[in-house]
Amino acid sequence: MTDPSPRRLRSQDWFDNPDHADMTALYLERFMNYGTTPEELRSGRPIIGIAQSGSDLNPCNRHHLDLAKRVRDGIRDAGGIAIEFPSHPLFENCKRPTAALDRNLAYLGLVELLYGYPFDGVVLTTGCDKTTPSAIMAAATVDIPAIVLSGGPMLDGWHEGRLVGSGTVIWQSRRKFAAGEITREEFLQTALDSAPSIGHCNTMGTASTMNAIAEALGMSLTGCAAIPAAYRERGQVAYRTGLRAVELVREDLRPSKILTRAAFLNAIRVNSAIGGSTNAQPHLMAMARHAGAELHPEDWQTHGYDVPLLANVQPAGAYLGERFHRAGGVPAVMWELLQAGLLDGTCPTVTGTSMATNLDGREATDREVIRPFDAPMMQRAGFLVLRGNLFDFAIMKTSVISEEFRARYLSEPGREGVFEGTAFVFDGSTDYHARINDPALEIDERSILVIRGAGPLGWPGSAEVVNMQPPDRLIQRGITSLPTIGDGRQSGTADSPSILNASPESAAGGGLAWLRTGDRIRIDLNAGRCDMLVEPDEIASRMKEGIPAVPASATPWQEIYRATVTQLVEGATIEGAEKFVRISGTLPRHNH
Repeated sequence: MTDPSPRRLRSQDWFDNPDHADMTALYLERFMNYGTTPEELRSGRPIIGIAQSGSDLNPCNRHHLDLAKRVRDGIRDAGGIAIEFPSHPLFENCKRPTAALDRNLAYLGLVELLYGYPFDGVVLTTGCDKTTPSAIMAAATVDIPAIVLSGGPMLDGWHEGRLVGSGTVIWQSRRKFAAGEITREEFLQTALDSAPSIGHCNTMGTASTMNAIAEALGMSLTGCAAIPAAYRERGQVAYRTGLRAVELVREDLRPSKILTRAAFLNAIRVNSAIGGSTNAQPHLMAMARHAGAELHPEDWQTHGYDVPLLANVQPAGAYLGERFHRAGGVPAVMWELLQAGLLDGTCPTVTGTSMATNLDGREATDREVIRPFDAPMMQRAGFLVLRGNLFDFAIMKTSVISEEFRARYLSEPGREGVFEGTAFVFDGSTDYHARINDPALEIDERSILVIRGAGPLGWPGSAEVVNMQPPDRLIQRGITSLPTIGDGRQSGTADSPSILNASPESAAGGGLAWLRTGDRIRIDLNAGRCDMLVEPDEIASRMKEGIPAVPASATPWQEIYRATVTQLVEGATIEGAEKFVRISGTLPRHNH
């Protein structure tokens, strides 16, 4: 027998509490001072928060200030009440020492806001790299109905008649600058031309990747992720997201019903198929931990490595966000995986229907940009998981291995996939930039560049510094990349097949701490190994010298972060925070 009484909303404990007239009065009265009526707040209509990530401090997300108006329209038309509030700004390009430091801070702030205020549901506005994982992490912890509204990529960039992708063109141009092929002003102009409009990176960098992953997880409306920021469809999906946010509350459809292990495995596969960012690894692990979903480091290889590259988008391909969207975007890629039996179509989503239902009829319309499953850009395009005496875990993005790189380092007859070289070790990027062109180092094409002190503890926050370029003199000879290893991250827009996210990092006593310039390293992709060829007794002797020094904490948050952060293999989350799951099941105590 169905209970005829409607479900009592969370917000009614604030605004319509029959047991506490005094508290109801306290909560109501100050909302009146800008014109809200008590009838609205006491009506039993769902109150939907809009977690506003847009501001002047985050250009990639700034247009959410306007999109929020369409979200409000949708919320109102669906019978809800919108309350917009700011979230901690996370701007990848400008925050020093790295925006990764603030992902956990933004997570903490959003958890407190969603838990401690009278929200029945929330629209999570995302865009720039870490705005997406921090928002989903918080929504998973609190577990109120939540939906992601991506901001969308910039329009395609053009420079002198050719496509130039944000971020990617910078890594390409710095090599040309080092080779003397372009001037400093030309270098700057190519970067400026890659960012022609509102929106986040138009390449498949971390921003596009993480918003694609939000869609793959089932946390946003179908097709939302890839709509360019400047397109009219972006405002339309904002309106529909507002409508759906209210419906989610009425259906009591929460992140805990969506963020399952199956959904995370779908996301890993999608990341491989789109040539997604290596930053997806720690962010997906962090989201899974806060959702209470089982996810293991080896899942990246077990479930993602054998997936083919289908999206012909920079940095692994040729095109940019606009054409990817017009070709069908993320749903078209997922449709291919579903037809091939590599996607779990039964996963629930915020649409209220299964992933398979969402993808019905979503076949790509441009096969140059989104390839058929049986005619991909590359077979087996996922991340390789590596281990050895240098680290217990690291990943390598195989979709950006160029033919030149493969021929030089991975094609020795009888030893395909195996490379040995001499290590040149740098303690952070300042050391790298100061010494990379020092001729005394004698770096050549058989060298391996290693950077350490760049992880969550060492930086702090983990920095995108592993995609190191060779010395200028090698670039001038046509050697545009060397094998690189590090305990930090690299930009999702980078086209370097680096070995990165090494855990434990050197600052935590990982093997990179005991490596010395001149040591030999063997990389065996077939066996998934990366080892320094140094005798155990010698390593033990070096360990007595202590861990290489890292900069002292410069702010209170840096000190707190270092005292609480886990390693990248675990998502660089806050140690112990994962025990707080679905906390909205208990209402917070009254404040008076």
